[in-house]
Amino acid sequence: MFSPRPLRLASYNIRKCIGLDRRRDPGRTLQVINGIGADVVVLQEADRRLGPRRAALPHAMVEAETDFSPVELDFTGVSLGFHGNAVLLRKGLLATTIERIDLPGTEPRGAVSVEIDARLRVVGVHLGLLRGDRRRQLALIEERVDDAMPTAIIGDFNEWRQNAGLEALHHGFSVHAPGRTYHAARPVAALDRLALCPQLSLRDAGVIKARPARIASDHLPIWADVA
Repeated sequence: MFSPRPLRLASYNIRKCIGLDRRRDPGRTLQVINGIGADVVVLQEADRRLGPRRAALPHAMVEAETDFSPVELDFTGVSLGFHGNAVLLRKGLLATTIERIDLPGTEPRGAVSVEIDARLRVVGVHLGLLRGDRRRQLALIEERVDDAMPTAIIGDFNEWRQNAGLEALHHGFSVHAPGRTYHAARPVAALDRLALCPQLSLRDAGVIKARPARIASDHLPIWADVA
């Protein structure tokens, strides 16, 4: 059950655990995740892109070195997520409904929808590189979520402009960009965002800028306290 305090959501494109020093270091990635203080963490690029899409962030390491449990999004036991999108829940929270959503576009993309304790739906996204694809992807996601369940859409929106490409969300969601997240070494773009339905309010939000986040990936993680 949720406590009266806001729930902290986070999103982090972990770049397959490859840092700006070109080292693949899942332990460093988990150090960043542990420092966010989140209840729900949505990840992008959590799996390797080619071949069987093996988990870049091993399931066993998450269980052993954090207070999170990965939501079971992969049916093969190889990947941590779906199209690289993974969701970690603070232990004690329960994923009551899970949906994997294939997204349209010129490149393979997907989203994941997780209902938590049958009270909140979190949709994790890593949208396409082309604005036309992003518009179609958000339109499909907006169609798939119903008004009955409070919903937060969060992830790497891949949108450099403030409002362009997000039109599908304008009538049902408020979109928030906590700050510039890309490139981690010198952030110039707020690619990582969240969108909240009217039943949810944003209490506070920000970007994790301290090391090792500035070297662990090419994106900085965002967090948002949602009530």
